[in-house]
Amino acid sequence: MTRSRLAPGVDVVAVPSRGLAVRTPAGEFLSVRTRDADENALLARLTGADATPEDEELRRVVRAFENAGYLADDPPAPQWPAARRAVRLLGAPALTGPLAAHLTALGAAPRTAPAADAPEVRPPDLDALLDGNPAAVVWCLDGPVPDGLWDAADRLPGHGVAWLRCHREGWQAYVEPLAADTGDVTAAHVRSRRLAATPAHRELAAYWTGPRTSGTPVRPTLPAAALLAALLADDLRRWATDAPDTEGLPARRRLRAVDLRTLTVTEHPVLPVPPVAPTPRRDG
Repeated sequence: MTRSRLAPGVDVVAVPSRGLAVRTPAGEFLSVRTRDADENALLARLTGADATPEDEELRRVVRAFENAGYLADDPPAPQWPAARRAVRLLGAPALTGPLAAHLTALGAAPRTAPAADAPEVRPPDLDALLDGNPAAVVWCLDGPVPDGLWDAADRLPGHGVAWLRCHREGWQAYVEPLAADTGDVTAAHVRSRRLAATPAHRELAAYWTGPRTSGTPVRPTLPAAALLAALLADDLRRWATDAPDTEGLPARRRLRAVDLRTLTVTEHPVLPVPPVAPTPRRDG
């Protein structure tokens, strides 16, 4: 039984004097060799107007579309599961505000910590983070991550709570991968991997630890804040609805760097850091 119509992101265009071409979800163009198949009947079939191709040539072309993954049934829009609706938001209101709006529109129930509770000053312990039984905790920092700030939150996946975060370093912001299981990437893992990946690891560690002398404060624009909020909301939606990874790096193994000046997003693979074996004791 063939699927009903072109999959989302797939288009067929008629190219003058060259026949039909497919534009794939990746943006590539591929020629369609219809041979003796009627092109008008094929286009009607691909839009779902005709679900029963009548001749073998038309069936052949339709099967080729299906085998290539370019046909799909109309899937129902995934609903945000009730068991994962409670999302706790911590950190900078400039980021948690638009994020809460995105999550509410998607069907989640975000709860933003009061502005008077400054987690950067008084980092909550694990019990405080678990208060209210959230399904996920998101922490947005408008600055670098102080040492130890996210240590308690890194333990959330072990208690069945998804853990997502972002922070800013100058004009660069980092959206870290969502952690939902004990084997996922934590904030401490990202920190270790970033230090290992740069020859300036001493400088980066000193930058994180502070103190830092800075000039005019960086003020992310509204579009930049909206982009960060959209990336976080999409990661949460994919986790909540168990959406599969289809393109690019797996969401739970992907660190995204956002240039807040150009709104350019780059992806970097990141893996958990295995426990370090203790140094063997020397005899004598």
